[in-house]
Amino acid sequence: MSQDPAAHRWNAVDAYFTELLAPSDDALDEALRASDVAGLPRIAVAPNQGKLLQLLAQIQGARRVLEIGTLGGYSAIWLARALPADGRLVTLEANAAYAEVARANLARAGVAEVVEVRTGTALDSLAALVDEGAEPFDLVFIDADKPNNPHYLEWALRLTRPGSLIIGDNVVREGAVADADTTDPRVRGVRDFLAMTAEHPRLSGTALQTVGSKGYDGFSLARVTS
Repeated sequence: MSQDPAAHRWNAVDAYFTELLAPSDDALDEALRASDVAGLPRIAVAPNQGKLLQLLAQIQGARRVLEIGTLGGYSAIWLARALPADGRLVTLEANAAYAEVARANLARAGVAEVVEVRTGTALDSLAALVDEGAEPFDLVFIDADKPNNPHYLEWALRLTRPGSLIIGDNVVREGAVADADTTDPRVRGVRDFLAMTAEHPRLSGTALQTVGSKGYDGFSLARVTS
């Protein structure tokens, strides 16, 4: 079956942007290769999206970053590279095998010293961070199981401060997010997450559609205001 002409165009544009503005290096390429060898799903962010995360963290002046959903550590490498010398990235992964792949990828990329990979369900890890009295995070990247997105947002608000940035990935779901009658728990989780963002008195946010090598998708941005 031939590829949809529009999708072919989107992929070509992504390839152009990536080659020009977000070129890969050995560490990033090896992180993807090692993840493939280990059988991880191919759902890591695209290179130009990884570069966007890095730039947002730098623009934010982030010193502490929280990532919910590590996978093979590809996005964590991009985020870790945005941190200052005294920065810290805490990334949460439910799957212990995925976490081991991520740790190896982060070490190979030379960022293991600034990254802590915590294994266990994200909700338990988030509760533990609160119990430990963790210092507020400047940026939170939510990219895990979508049905729990509303809960992740609730915890993110407890672990941030005014001025912090909360990013949600995969919020378009090939357009399914616009279906108010959906019964898909992933789409319901995203819709509830976006509704919370819109209604919460401590958040000011928006969401954007994207097309490219990751298909038709998008992300949300929310600033903690008070």
